Amino acid sequence: MNPIFGTMKANHTTDHLRDMSLFVEVARAKSFRRAAEALGMPSSTLSRRIQALERAIGLRLLHRTTRHIELTEAGQLYFERSRGIVEEARLAHEQLGELVSQPRGVLRVSLPVDFAIVFLAPHLPEFCRRYPGIALEFDLTPRRVDLVAEPFDVAIRMGILTDSHLVGHKIAHVQRCLYASPSYLDAHGEPATPDELSQHECLLFPNETHWTLLRDSSKRQVAVNGRFHLNNVGMMQRLATYGLGIALLARSSVPDTTGVSTQRLQQVLPDWQATPIEVHALTETRLLPAKAQRFIEYLKEHLAQ
Repeated sequence: MNPIFGTMKANHTTDHLRDMSLFVEVARAKSFRRAAEALGMPSSTLSRRIQALERAIGLRLLHRTTRHIELTEAGQLYFERSRGIVEEARLAHEQLGELVSQPRGVLRVSLPVDFAIVFLAPHLPEFCRRYPGIALEFDLTPRRVDLVAEPFDVAIRMGILTDSHLVGHKIAHVQRCLYASPSYLDAHGEPATPDELSQHECLLFPNETHWTLLRDSSKRQVAVNGRFHLNNVGMMQRLATYGLGIALLARSSVPDTTGVSTQRLQQVLPDWQATPIEVHALTETRLLPAKAQRFIEYLKEHLAQ
């Protein structure tokens, strides 16, 4: 082979791979400006590289307007095929780097606020000591983020999974029991059977009308009602301590059920517990960067029980 031709061909392939990665960043951001900021390069340079890629392919990949950009049909196809190639190349470099250093970088995680405060926070000091190169950025909101379009590495979800196109990693299951304050039980009496819960004030999630309770091999579904419906477990626990009803709470979230504090909670129907809630870490792909792999492995290790 002619060595000059071979070098030109190699350089041509390298340019295509580089421009492919630039295109993936622009397609994700849907903005030349935001993509250029993330890449640390001038927006004008980025625009010229994408135009060169379009000329090389012979197809328009982006519709450009004064305010935003959209993928053409060809651009959508190219993006779906290209992002996997770019991700695998990036992971290959990162995994090689792991041979001589610990994982590092910013790990962006979306997770429910109650899970973050009650379950995750106590384990973060040890995680930070074990992986000093990983910085953590948490989004503690109830909304379901889009792992494809938004810059998150991992999303923690509790309950039944509905995002079938994402990869789920089971990390724990949460056992829940019934709790109420001594003041509530003094005023309203303590239920002796699950069926008696229908006569009590219960602290419920929005649209919640039934509790399913388990005891050994027995299973009972009971109708429940109450004045308070809310989507924050921390607030639910506070209302229970103030004597406003019976709450289903994670066993590990109730710190003291035996002390003399007036703020303590007492377990109700201790032989019964609710159906456990599964906790999953969701990712866009199984090809995870080291920082995400270590985070998920750590959660599995420390939250399995």
